[in-house]
Amino acid sequence: MFPHHREREQPIFSTRAHVFQIDPATKRNWIPASKHAVSVSFFFDSNRNVYRIISVGGTKAIINCIVTPSMTFTKTSQKFGQWADSRANTVYGLGFATEQQLHQFSEKFKEVKDAARLAREKSQDKELANTALSIAAPQFSQSPPVMCVNGPEDKLFRSQSADITLSSEKERIKKMLSEGSICELNLEAELFTLQDSNSKLVAALHEANANVEQWKKQLVAYQEETERLREQIADLEAHGGHGPSDLLKDELTQSLEELEALLKAKDEEIHNLQSKKSDYHEVERDRDQAIHRLREVEMRNSELERRIQNTEQNLSNSLEDRDRMDTELQRAIEILDIKIFDLNDLRQSLVKLVDK
Repeated sequence: MFPHHREREQPIFSTRAHVFQIDPATKRNWIPASKHAVSVSFFFDSNRNVYRIISVGGTKAIINCIVTPSMTFTKTSQKFGQWADSRANTVYGLGFATEQQLHQFSEKFKEVKDAARLAREKSQDKELANTALSIAAPQFSQSPPVMCVNGPEDKLFRSQSADITLSSEKERIKKMLSEGSICELNLEAELFTLQDSNSKLVAALHEANANVEQWKKQLVAYQEETERLREQIADLEAHGGHGPSDLLKDELTQSLEELEALLKAKDEEIHNLQSKKSDYHEVERDRDQAIHRLREVEMRNSELERRIQNTEQNLSNSLEDRDRMDTELQRAIEILDIKIFDLNDLRQSLVKLVDK
């Protein structure tokens, strides 16, 4: 059975990077594993206390690496880092867009590695106990082959054919469920990225809303100052030579133009804030769509698990029927042996009668 990844694993960090793998032939050159930047996420399995790095491109898992305490992430340049995975017998490389993203991934890698080391130390006693129980568990040997006669042989052959068909159906459903799990991981990573972007937009929106009121007050003050300056200019033009000099009038005109330019800039800032609100609503809609797609994948996985349960039940029933047929066949063979023995005795008795 394949458990739900959403129930078992949770994303804890996600970023975007170009993924590379070391050339297995030269062990020196890098081979691109993705055509463009993809999501690279850390997942935590609370049931097994295991941390994994997962990156999915389309329906294919580019990175599926279990983080161990012996792993080390090395920065080889300002925007590139690498680590070795002994389980997969390869070296992964990540190219980031900025140095800050590389630093964040490196710090998270170190944090997850320390957490994996603590989890391994805590679960060591439990693993030793499970190992001892598995060693002490009884071993069941396979049943010996059963002799067949012409009658039940055809039934036994049909039972074995049904067994093979059910096994192939089970493998096919498992493969479909595995593909669905990869798609679910991809959706979870996408959802985690959308949630991260959503939180950043919400923080920026709250900060902008806090500044809007202050900007509105400044705007009103600038408008009042502009009106006051306009009135002064009108008074100067009305009184002619009785007012200040032309130089003062030029200074007032320049101040008025500066204030109008500042008002225009503030209007543009308010317009940008309103456009950010529309972007926030678009992100909310994309997140809702991702959640809906994730729920559909979970429902599909549930249906596939139900089909696997039915297939396993049918396989178990088929095995029981085959065992019952084997028992009946063995009983028929024993009866046949007895009949043959009786016929042999009867033949010998008839031969003695003929001789007399």
